[in-house]
Order: sequence, then C-alpha cells, then structure tokens
Amino acid sequence: MKKKIHPKNYRPVVFKDINNEKILICRSTVKTKEFFIKNGKEYPLYKMEISSYSHPFFTGEKRFLGKTGPAEKFKKKYKNYKKF
Repeated sequence: MKKKIHPKNYRPVVFKDINNEKILICRSTVKTKEFFIKNGKEYPLYKMEISSYSHPFFTGEKRFLGKTGPAEKFKKKYKNYKKF
C-alpha cells in the first residue's frame, strides 16, 4: 500500500437503518453530528435510509414504493384524449 494517503481518523461508528432501527458498528471516517450510546459507550451515529437489513435484494421482499414513473404519469394524464 502507498504510505501517507490513508486517513488516520478511523473510529467505531454506529450505522443505523432508519427503516427498521437495526444498527451496525464498524470503523469509519464518516463525519457525524449525532451520537448513540450502547453498553455505556458513546459512538458517532450515522443514519442510513437503506441497508442490507432493509434492501429488498437482501431481504427477499417485494415492495411497491408507490411512485410512478414518467411513462405511467403521461399515460394517466392523457388517457381521456381522442386519438387522431
């Protein structure tokens, strides 16, 4: 490995999945403003919207997000107009 290019501020950080409240503690350099206390120790907290605990690929779930794409919106908007 090259010397003097890697960050020196690695520390244990809590990564929290906000969808299901699962946590993962690993070393990281991510900057955080919040903290999490576990077993009497204070860790920096990073909140994630999705992780392997909630991603459909890893969980095997099929989810409908409720969002329609541009093609569906266009079809819905113009379905009552006459075709020429």
